Amino acid sequence: MKQLGIRINKYLLAAVTAGSLLLGAVSAAHAEDAAKPAVVEAKAAPADATPVPPPMPPKKTVEEVDNPYGLGALWAQGDFVAKGTLMILIIMSMGSWYILVTKLLEQRRLFSHAVEARRDFWASKTVADGVNALADGGAFRFVAENAVQARQEFSGELATRVGLNTWVEMAFNRSFEEIQARLQIGMAFLGTVGSTAPFIGLFGTVWGIYHALTAIGIAGQASIDKVAGPVGEALIMTAIGLGVAVPAVLSYNWLVRRNKSAMAEVHGFSADLEKVLLGGDRPKAQA
Repeated sequence: MKQLGIRINKYLLAAVTAGSLLLGAVSAAHAEDAAKPAVVEAKAAPADATPVPPPMPPKKTVEEVDNPYGLGALWAQGDFVAKGTLMILIIMSMGSWYILVTKLLEQRRLFSHAVEARRDFWASKTVADGVNALADGGAFRFVAENAVQARQEFSGELATRVGLNTWVEMAFNRSFEEIQARLQIGMAFLGTVGSTAPFIGLFGTVWGIYHALTAIGIAGQASIDKVAGPVGEALIMTAIGLGVAVPAVLSYNWLVRRNKSAMAEVHGFSADLEKVLLGGDRPKAQA
């Protein structure tokens, strides 16, 4: 009986081993069959087919960020003091450029009249013809007409009390003063802008710093977002004040020098005309 049991156990062990081997073979066969369609399908693909590139990711749009500390923010967020200061500086700048352009045109016209006076007046046969040849409304015609009128008025009892040269020189001096006054129109504004615009910009700076200190005191901490806006406002005011003052000062100095050159032309013409009036010669004698 014992030997019989041992044989039965051997047969069972052999059967179990055979079953395991059979199951492994079946599993390997199924795995090979599942892999064959993929290989066939891969081989079936055409050789010259171009690979499809993967889709590109969408481009990220860059959003524009408005500058919270520029001129627009200064005007939008500023109080009435900041806006008033900015408006004053803008008006001063516009006035300065307007005066500069108008004075340059006026001086250019005066210099052109000087060329015409040297060319036309001294080529005339008489003083009256020379005066009529000068440009209407010009400084040289104004001087010539006043001098000729003074020469005609010198007669009678006046001639016994005042010398002719003194009387004519007085007429020339009055003409010079009027021409000089016309040339000086607007120059005081340029001088005022050049001297006061930096202080107005400095006032805007002080006001902006005051707002910065107030924001720091309210917030209880000196963070950059509490200080950057008011300090930027202050720096903009300073820059605008300097930008208004510097062109005004340069324009003032330039126009003053050109006015002196223009008056030199008028004085030279007047000196020659005085010789003609006192000597009784014709204008062409001075050519």
